[in-house]
Amino acid sequence: MGNAEEIDDEQILNTHVQMKKTLTLLALLTFSIGVFAQKADSVMLRKIYDEALVNGQCYQNLHYLCKNIGQRLSGSANAQKAVDWGKKLMESYGFDKVFLQPCMVPHWVRGAKEQGFIVEGTEKTPVAICALGMSVATPKAGLTANVIELHSLDELKTLGEAGIKGKIVFFNRPFDPRFIETGAAYGTAGDQRFAGPAAAAKYGAVGVIVRSLTEALDNYPHTGTTNYIDGVPKIPAAAISTIAANELSAALKKSPGTKFYFKTNCGQLPDAPSFNVVGELTGTENPNKFIIVGGHLDSWDLAEGANDDGTGVTGALEAVRILKAMNYRPKNSLRVVFFMNEENGDRGGDKYAELAAQNKEDHIAAIETDGGGFTPRGFGFSGLQPGALKVINQYWKPLLEPYDADKLTNGGGGSDIEPLQGKVPGVVLIGFKGDSQRYFDIHHTPNDVFENVNKRELELGSAAMASLMYLIDQHGLKF
Repeated sequence: MGNAEEIDDEQILNTHVQMKKTLTLLALLTFSIGVFAQKADSVMLRKIYDEALVNGQCYQNLHYLCKNIGQRLSGSANAQKAVDWGKKLMESYGFDKVFLQPCMVPHWVRGAKEQGFIVEGTEKTPVAICALGMSVATPKAGLTANVIELHSLDELKTLGEAGIKGKIVFFNRPFDPRFIETGAAYGTAGDQRFAGPAAAAKYGAVGVIVRSLTEALDNYPHTGTTNYIDGVPKIPAAAISTIAANELSAALKKSPGTKFYFKTNCGQLPDAPSFNVVGELTGTENPNKFIIVGGHLDSWDLAEGANDDGTGVTGALEAVRILKAMNYRPKNSLRVVFFMNEENGDRGGDKYAELAAQNKEDHIAAIETDGGGFTPRGFGFSGLQPGALKVINQYWKPLLEPYDADKLTNGGGGSDIEPLQGKVPGVVLIGFKGDSQRYFDIHHTPNDVFENVNKRELELGSAAMASLMYLIDQHGLKF
């Protein structure tokens, strides 16, 4: 080679040194930007919590919803009052858009108060029961039959028609107290209620009584939806309180010939028109990209629907109100959604997803709160890209840790937002995680009233959701 092509070792060394210095400077710059962003985010979250705790409005909104409107079973006059109230309230906050999404919903009615008796010979002991949602009624005179106690749906197959036909099946599987997260216990016991009556009917049962889905020992029966199957007889089904369930079980052990009498007066009316209520802060950079937060506006009819899900809709609304009150202008559009008909049909969630797909709306994330207004613990995520949760925990966990809302885990969502996953590509579903220990003591019962909601816990939850919406809006979820 000639001299012009000879490689200068010293020049190469100098070049490597310079490149190393440049990379070091870039790393320092990236670190500095990251530290600055963390600091700015930390300051913003503190302001969010200050607004929630000093100027919060969710508790007073919940009081109005519970005491001035009350139960909000889909299709009822009170459900429509709640829609009107929600729309007017969002408009009063000055959101950029407030609108209704029409949907048809089931209209089931409970009728007159139910009656239940343990019948031992000529002795009748009254017990606390309530009809399961969507159940058919007993005959007008009520229903009396021998009782068979079971603890699983599999036992139906073992006994067969010979052991079941003509009897009232009493599903008496209790909550498993070993679960720390009580929703898991609810999940393992819930098939008795939503699938038990239809399964028992296949074997000729004339009625079903289900132990209330709670670990609490009290006289509050817990309602909830049961599902019938086409082609299988519809038989009346009711929940029995845990105290009464223990009494019935003890009576059957003492006298296997013990009977049960119950009378329900419920029925199904034609579907009724209703609405989701939607409020929006329109994004300044990406108006057709959405981060939504919501709960369900409907409730069961035994009480005020305070924790299920009055705290959800008022807490979700508060999350967006907080950001609006702080004059925060989001990059992406932020929405609060009051979904209708989560309890006995999910029609509102289905309609929202249908319209989102139809309108080609790009949903970044959907947050659902339907676990009561209890102390926030964190959030569960479904639909993240591989490795994203690790990054979220690295950068966001320290920001949420001072507020005890930093449990960020895989697995999240909810009944109202799950339909989005099949219709809107790329959406991340997020479930708000509140402390679960008390929720199923009052879930679907006459005891789900405003007085069982703690003001500060509700406010902390709304601040946690506002904080997460802010972080997603600023940084996205694709890491």
